[in-house]
Amino acid sequence: MNYAYFDGSAGLSGDMILGALLDLGVPSSLFKEKMAELELPVKIHIQETKRASLRAVKVDVEVKRRENTSRKWKDVQSLIEESPFSPSIKKNALAIFKRLFEAEAKVHGRKFEEAHLHEAGADDAIIDIVGTCFLAETLKIKALYSSPLNLGKGWVKCSHGILPVPPPAVAELLKDIPVYSAWAEEELVTPTGAAIVTTLAKGFISFPEFSYKKIGCGAGRQNFPRFPNILRVFYGDEKHFDQNKKIFLIEANIDDSSPQVLGALFDTALKQGALDVFLTPVLMKKNRLATKLTLLAEIDKIDTLIEAVFKETSTIGVRYFPVERRILERKSVKVAVLGEKVSLKIATLAGKAINIQPEFSDCLKLAKKNNLPLRKVIQLAQDAFSQQEDGTIKKI
Repeated sequence: MNYAYFDGSAGLSGDMILGALLDLGVPSSLFKEKMAELELPVKIHIQETKRASLRAVKVDVEVKRRENTSRKWKDVQSLIEESPFSPSIKKNALAIFKRLFEAEAKVHGRKFEEAHLHEAGADDAIIDIVGTCFLAETLKIKALYSSPLNLGKGWVKCSHGILPVPPPAVAELLKDIPVYSAWAEEELVTPTGAAIVTTLAKGFISFPEFSYKKIGCGAGRQNFPRFPNILRVFYGDEKHFDQNKKIFLIEANIDDSSPQVLGALFDTALKQGALDVFLTPVLMKKNRLATKLTLLAEIDKIDTLIEAVFKETSTIGVRYFPVERRILERKSVKVAVLGEKVSLKIATLAGKAINIQPEFSDCLKLAKKNNLPLRKVIQLAQDAFSQQEDGTIKKI
């Protein structure tokens, strides 16, 4: 299965999402054929275009009828439930529309059953929402994440008149979602786009550490001269995406704790998920000798570890910040040394072993048993690995 990460720094709308997902490799002909099964009076135009000199795919839905196409929940529900799409596509599409109706009902002070949608309930929005769910299933996207969203600013004209950006329905949909405003005096996040991403996304996170295969680019309706109105979607194998892979450094300067207390924190921190813990001697103001405590941890562990630092030491404050790191792939193997099994940690770069480290406790035990220098046993273990007949690294 695959993941998709939305870069919403230039805004997000239903047509931008369609364009970006189609740009990942879904044939336009297949998309049009499937959307025709909705039997809506629309014509779908898909073409490459440019935004601020960058290419992207633009999707336009031409609605052939002119009469009012506002709908209530029961109208949309019936249309989607009677369509020939898979149960998962119908489920996701209905969940998105339900969020839209709930937001509209809230901001206009109506009951859910009485709320109606204009722009979001029109034929083009049904294509946007059902089409997004179809493309996500076709691309086998299991996990969807998004960056914080750039809302833009200013005013927008809609069926309810002139409204401030973000419009009330968008503001309601984006509660508890990280947002900001930059670059454009325009509406950058539409109600349809907000409903899609807040329903389907598992989280809204800054650009994480991941490995991707493709980038899809969907063009928005505006062509700003200063920045590209493009939604980028990063796409790859789900096993190469980890939202918690961001590493944080936690630090505290301590000048009134005993070495025993600081030493005891090591075991506690490691048990609670710290990747590393170390102490550094420092000289603080007024020439006081002190110790800097440093912990390395993934983002989901920092709250627990900071609480442990406060409970176990005398510090009254800590600082933490994200850091970048690169690590080698690591695997474990066992080799035979003097009739015993010794574990080795193998670090690889581009598939080649560049660091071979025998397990200290295994080597020490073997050295004592055979009355040999520890260094000799370590060398024997390294030699045993080098002499493997096929030279491959086998996981244990």
